[in-house]
Amino acid sequence: MSKKLQNIKAIKQMIAGTHRTQTKNQVGLYTGNVHKKRDVGEKWEETINGTIYEIEQKQGFRVKKPKNSIAAEVKSYLNSFPNCSKDCTCTNPTHLDKKMRVLHGMCFDCVIEMENELRKQGKFEEYERNRIRNNATAWLERAENDVKMLKEAYTQSSKFVQNSEGDVETWHAKMTPQEFEETVEKQFNEFKEKFLKNIEEKLSKVDKISYNKLKENKNDK
Repeated sequence: MSKKLQNIKAIKQMIAGTHRTQTKNQVGLYTGNVHKKRDVGEKWEETINGTIYEIEQKQGFRVKKPKNSIAAEVKSYLNSFPNCSKDCTCTNPTHLDKKMRVLHGMCFDCVIEMENELRKQGKFEEYERNRIRNNATAWLERAENDVKMLKEAYTQSSKFVQNSEGDVETWHAKMTPQEFEETVEKQFNEFKEKFLKNIEEKLSKVDKISYNKLKENKNDK
């Protein structure tokens, strides 16, 4: 066979994925279907050194990736609703579903179903109190962190390179730590006190409503 015909044959084999350089035995690489001819776009699984790989035949080469990679598992978990019921049919999450996933780990419909079940069991008021308290605590933690960052930005001097010649410009602190504590931190602490007081008043109203409902139920009996 002429060298030209050999080259043509080699090219055809590479396109088909059956060339000897693509199918030769390699220790610890492919097991089982090494020499099997695959169609372009065909996908299959093989175990390589104890790890399951998903393999796809491309035009002249193959692509493999771990079936259960850590990144894929993390991404799958973040995009899932782990606390939804087994009968949940949420396949196209809405904005409300994604919001409820962050708060409860379940879709909006499952949250509604869960809350209705808590009402039937007489546990909804306790759940609502905990939800209000947890949301308030989480919000305050974020606000306190913002105040700390603001204090750092306002009470520390900064230096910046001004031009290509390397001239440095110093921006002096807008406040001393003491000035910040006497103004911003003082105002925030006053707000925090009022905020927590309002939360406790709201929780007291929830307790009062719960007591009245319980009293009505007893009178009905």
